[in-house]
Amino acid sequence: MKVIDLFAGCGGLSLGFIQNGFEITRAVEFDSEIAKTYSKNHPQTEMIVDDIGNIDNDKYFSEGEADIVIGGCPCQGFSTAGARIRKGFVEDPRNYLFKHFLNIVKTVKPKMFIMENVKGMMTMQKSEIFQEILTALSDKEIMDGEQYYIYFKVLKGIDLGIPQKRERLFIIGIKDKDIDFESMLKATKQKIVENHEGFFNNVSIKDAISNMPTVSLNGIVDNPSPNTDYEKYLASAKLTITNHIKTNHSKKAIERMRQVGNGENFTSLSEKINSVHSGAYGRLCWDEVAPTITTRFDTPAGGRFIHPTEDRTLTPREAARIQSFPDSFIFVGNKTSICKQIGNAVPPKMSFYWANFAQIALG
Repeated sequence: MKVIDLFAGCGGLSLGFIQNGFEITRAVEFDSEIAKTYSKNHPQTEMIVDDIGNIDNDKYFSEGEADIVIGGCPCQGFSTAGARIRKGFVEDPRNYLFKHFLNIVKTVKPKMFIMENVKGMMTMQKSEIFQEILTALSDKEIMDGEQYYIYFKVLKGIDLGIPQKRERLFIIGIKDKDIDFESMLKATKQKIVENHEGFFNNVSIKDAISNMPTVSLNGIVDNPSPNTDYEKYLASAKLTITNHIKTNHSKKAIERMRQVGNGENFTSLSEKINSVHSGAYGRLCWDEVAPTITTRFDTPAGGRFIHPTEDRTLTPREAARIQSFPDSFIFVGNKTSICKQIGNAVPPKMSFYWANFAQIALG
């Protein structure tokens, strides 16, 4: 089946579908630097580097060109003014990103679409925003006469064998087909277990990154032998892996990190610091999972991202492992861009889950 990925980022949402045999025909990403990472890892996909508002029409997309449209539509555009009439919600300029996603779905008319977002969307303005979105997506008039049956599910990273507390909302629309959603979810899990027995097993930080070698100046290191099932799942066949480079911390930051034990944070320091994050200068524990990997995982003050035993924050490769990216995946760009790519990505194991669901639902 063919898939279009909107708001594609570095390609985490695409990757899970590719791993399950789908063809990502086209992807859209506004940031040209991030798009380079996508294209390096998915060279077979046509990458459109543009503002989605310029291409959400039948000059760029055509009916029937894809079976599935996926995308992590950013939530910043959703209005917080409360619910309005349906057309008013869709046409509100503050909801422009949602509207462009909608326009491409209406043009392509896929059998299924999957929209990913933050869990918090469900409670915005006492859930009024979320209800407006569900209403718009299931409204035949808004969807140009097509009937999409809408379902949603919050996936927790720890439930999918991902070693972090990340939770993401997925809204699924299926054209002209009302399914038993819960039965489909159970069948999806069973299908995955049959092919990947330990897929849903709990994974700790130690399970994920304990075999990583010493960091290098350019981030390229010898490919380590995998010791755990999770490391084997993400292992690369290449001689080397990339992006294993540490942040150049200041002497003061390093001294602060030395004072922090496993599970502790800035409250253990001998000085008071003005921190805007409750987990600032937090050190990870080998036998636990990480908090949600954010775009600031390279910054001690950005959250609980200090290595369990070393006085440094996570490297991009370690953060990518915690996000469930395979070791063969290469991130390109400057440090800020790479941290953004990894922190904003949909974990590929979550995407893989929905790819299996799609095969069953559309069977």
